[in-house]
Amino acid sequence: MSKNAHIFDTFIYKLYAYILHMLKKPYKLFFGTLANRQRLEIINLLRKGPKNVTHLCKELKVNQTTVSHNLAVLKKCSFVFSEKNGKERIYSLNTKTIKPLMGIIDRHTEEFCKYLCGCKTKINGGK
Repeated sequence: MSKNAHIFDTFIYKLYAYILHMLKKPYKLFFGTLANRQRLEIINLLRKGPKNVTHLCKELKVNQTTVSHNLAVLKKCSFVFSEKNGKERIYSLNTKTIKPLMGIIDRHTEEFCKYLCGCKTKINGGK
């Protein structure tokens, strides 16, 4: 193999590895967003309807900085949207994708995963 062919093969391999890495980034961001307990709590509160930061802080019993940081991450992936209402922002769940996804997760965990915590499900003798 010539030196140029080797350089080309190395370039192609590195380019391929980079493309694979870049394709994984959105998945990492998406699932990393869901993997945080406080963000999941925010999502579940917003499933009940739009809320402002003050309401979320009271419900979660955490400070405004923590809630605002988590909302920024959720907004980055469009898990939530915000709308200005006077001086406050009202946050709502993405009803097109995230709300249905959370319903799917609920159904899946109810049917297949509760046994992992010792809870009864349809599969292991529950109702």
